[in-house]
Amino acid sequence: MFNLANRTALVTGASGDIGASIAETLHNQGCLVVLTGTREDALHKVAGKLGSRCKVVPTDLSDPSNAAKLLEQLGEDIAGLDILVNNAGITRDNLSLRMKDEEWTEVMSLNLTTTFKLCQAALKFMVKQRWGRIINITSVVAFTGNAGQANYAASKAGLTGLTKSLAAETARRGITVNAIAPGMIDTRMTQVLNDKQKDALLNRIPMNSLGTPEDIAAAALYLASNEASYITGQTLHINGGMAML
Repeated sequence: MFNLANRTALVTGASGDIGASIAETLHNQGCLVVLTGTREDALHKVAGKLGSRCKVVPTDLSDPSNAAKLLEQLGEDIAGLDILVNNAGITRDNLSLRMKDEEWTEVMSLNLTTTFKLCQAALKFMVKQRWGRIINITSVVAFTGNAGQANYAASKAGLTGLTKSLAAETARRGITVNAIAPGMIDTRMTQVLNDKQKDALLNRIPMNSLGTPEDIAAAALYLASNEASYITGQTLHINGGMAML
């Protein structure tokens, strides 16, 4: 079950906790994993843990034009691309009344436009081989909203429409397109919260605990597998009951 031998996966934002966990989980099931992100040292650290069947391709995806260049480079270096995990994302939090144009533009550019460009480029491989898996990492705030994150919530909500549209366009080609919406996950971002902030956060979660990167990685593995071949255009919510949608 969940055998991904002879598959190739590209994981963006692979130097972060969730991206690294997804990469490791796919790798453990036989994937050749391509790691990309901007923190080259961190990417090589992840690659060192994985060992063989791993390739590091540092790329600044804040410029959407680099998405096509990345896939072109992969087309020269590897036989094809089977699985794309769009995990790269940023936040630039501010109240809407105070939000600067660049705070809006930077978040929308990386979180949404670059994701579309990566999907567009990856589909050229997938349509040709009539098999593919695209997994977009969105967020619980795409469905609930969050004060101070209008830009982030809008960009992640946009991924829902993108996911459904691409799923409808590619379903007859053996390609599935799905999303994962994490809730509050125990990463370096949440580990900096003080005890009062953590207690307030946990009170909003019926399970009274944070999720783990491995929870997200397990979902990505399932959606990438042959066992999920009849699932497309869906969003899998992993939030401990924080939002029951």
